Amino acid sequence: MRNSNRGAVDPFIVMDVMEAARAAEDAGRHIIHMEVGQPGTPAPAVARESLAKAMETQPLGYTVALGLPALRQRIARLYGEWYNVDLDPARVVITPGSSGGFILAFTALFDAGDRVALGAPGYPSYRQILKALSLVPVEIQTAAENRLQPVPSDLQGLDYQGLMVASPANPTGTMLDKPALGALIGACQERGAAFLSDEIYHGIEYERRAVTALEISDDVCVINSFSKYFSMTGWRVGWLVVPPAQVRQFERLAQNMFICASHAAQVAALAAMDAGDELRSNMVVYTENRRLMLEGLPKAGFDRIAPPDGAFYVYADVSHLTDDSRAFAAEILEKAGVAVTPGLDFDPERGHGTLRFSYARSTADIVEGLERLAAFMAARG
Repeated sequence: MRNSNRGAVDPFIVMDVMEAARAAEDAGRHIIHMEVGQPGTPAPAVARESLAKAMETQPLGYTVALGLPALRQRIARLYGEWYNVDLDPARVVITPGSSGGFILAFTALFDAGDRVALGAPGYPSYRQILKALSLVPVEIQTAAENRLQPVPSDLQGLDYQGLMVASPANPTGTMLDKPALGALIGACQERGAAFLSDEIYHGIEYERRAVTALEISDDVCVINSFSKYFSMTGWRVGWLVVPPAQVRQFERLAQNMFICASHAAQVAALAAMDAGDELRSNMVVYTENRRLMLEGLPKAGFDRIAPPDGAFYVYADVSHLTDDSRAFAAEILEKAGVAVTPGLDFDPERGHGTLRFSYARSTADIVEGLERLAAFMAARG
């Protein structure tokens, strides 16, 4: 049977690293996981309890395509609590994770052949999903002096119909302040391009709170998820906030593409939004893990790092140590028993000289992982 050209996308390298780590564990080795961007904690207890009760009393069938009204209302209230934004729940669209949100947003906003600008380094699935939808990813090589985030001057002379920005970003953890985010939104709106804001790591911030694009404009598309701050990666439930005039466009596509997000996941997500104490406890762990990483990685020899304002990653320049980050990551896994992600996932042009370290696991794992990395680098010379 023939294959489509749309299916000719690159692999997600971190998933390959996860598989190599799993194989090592199956062989009896103890691996420290610094590769995967998922919390080491389960969904909040109240979320699991709420779903258990619902399973006893409800059929958990289809919901309406835009999602449970109560969940959409609670998400809208979150924007008031976190950002002082008065959001109409009618603009909230529940999706099968942020990945479903990307597919829905890209399909709703762009036609085949449209060009969407992305900052590099950046989340690799942006460009792969765009390619699979017959869209053209246009990667911008961001500069260290701009905290590896795009700036309006990067867009000058560029042909694009949309811009995707993430703050806090994956893999760097860097954030855009309100003037910087506003300047990018303004540049897009001047040329009639769509602005998409990936806010999946909101809530996981350290010195200052992240800014939502909705504080600046209603004419934006915001993508978020319960995967990171709410510790629900495997539940596959996320959301979009879209301009009022485009809700019906998104709804029609959601009806046909997904019918709805998982009813069970939506029930759990609604309860998770009020698990404040448990979620704050997770942030205490991330804060300590970040402190350990920023102290321990330079001591081990990984001293060229982006400043992680949010999320749970450290992105390191290792070009003075290797010109093949994939082979270097494999060597670290083999000799140190620590799984890390090659930068090629995030930046095909410069990623051969970078690694991403995740600190989303337990503090004990981070301590042991740093010890192993220090010993590996000392032995390597």
